Amino acid sequence: GLPERVAEAGAPTLLELRRLRLSELIKSHRNNLESDSNGQPVARGRLIALDPDPISLQLAARAGFGVLTEERHHSLGLRVVQLRIPRGLSARNALRLLRDAAPGIEADYDHVFEPAGGDLLPIAVALAASTPATGRLVGMIDGGVASHPSLAVAPIEQNGFAGDPRPTGHGTAVASLIVGDQGPFRGAARGSSLLVADVYGGSRAAGSATTIVRALAWLTSRRPEVINISLVGPANILVARAIAAARGRGIQLVASVGNDGPAAPPQYPASYPGVIAVTGVDARGHALPEAGRASHVDFAAPGADMAAALPGKGYATVRGTSFAAPLAAARLVM
Repeated sequence: GLPERVAEAGAPTLLELRRLRLSELIKSHRNNLESDSNGQPVARGRLIALDPDPISLQLAARAGFGVLTEERHHSLGLRVVQLRIPRGLSARNALRLLRDAAPGIEADYDHVFEPAGGDLLPIAVALAASTPATGRLVGMIDGGVASHPSLAVAPIEQNGFAGDPRPTGHGTAVASLIVGDQGPFRGAARGSSLLVADVYGGSRAAGSATTIVRALAWLTSRRPEVINISLVGPANILVARAIAAARGRGIQLVASVGNDGPAAPPQYPASYPGVIAVTGVDARGHALPEAGRASHVDFAAPGADMAAALPGKGYATVRGTSFAAPLAAARLVM
């Protein structure tokens, strides 16, 4: 397969593939995305500020920044302000200007996070039937979940944070590994209820930090035992604070380490303190050569040659740390 061939070619090739992938994502969504100083995709035209005081907002306004939105996430104890970047400025130059103009402000890019492997394109099939989730709750932040026979009896409640939920291959596969149940196929936490927070709405240009925090706020208000996040991105102050707040409310968070090889920069949210970082191993217990790294790795779980649900019907063989993380998350609700 491609991962093995790429891994054999060496870590620089994996890194180059990562750069190419991110560059292509930005190019193909240039109206919505641009890059930060590390080539990571960020939302175009806006920055985010975390609980800014009135004086900082006044100083930002004098420098040409306008308030786009202000959101209070009570379940996380956070207030998030989106600031419109002055016309003609790149996000990079705007962040420097904002920090110079309002030194007391906690601000960052609105980084865009990717699924850690698998397809995110929306699928032309129905969403999994929505049933009120009760009892043992598992949360997931991902793309939407499609209908599938293995998910027919699982209580699945979906909520969209980048528009209406849209079914994706990635979200469907992850959900099936948690609560799927059809004949010999059994998810690792079947019998649980699943809360699905779709942060993409069918667009690869979505999945921003502010969207992920909205999803975390909703999930935290529902008090699941664990939240699986099979997404990767850079360090971001808003996501870091939201993750810490959810952890402070007794919710366990599990995240995948990504598939860009051990030479790639540590990925987040897996690298945040208190987040259970999961890597993948093959059937022989060997680490996947394409598995990324975090500042810590807590568990390894199967991440190769596994079956997972395809949107609509049938199964596919999946590979990657995206699909190892939900198996570890499921162990925390057993």
